Amino acid sequence: MRTFGRLLQQAALVILPLAMLMELTDALGRDVGVSDMVIMLVFGVIAFVLGRTLEGFANRGS
Repeated sequence: MRTFGRLLQQAALVILPLAMLMELTDALGRDVGVSDMVIMLVFGVIAFVLGRTLEGFANRGS
């Protein structure tokens, strides 16, 4: 469980800058509005918090 939580945190920390970089370089091939970027931000924050929570529960049980 600890490994999954840590993996979720790392994925969130990689996905958000990657999404911003893809938007800045027009690699997505379409216009992404502010609402899409806010959805990506919310997804990243939720993924990070969920990963941290899972890691915390795993550490507490040991």
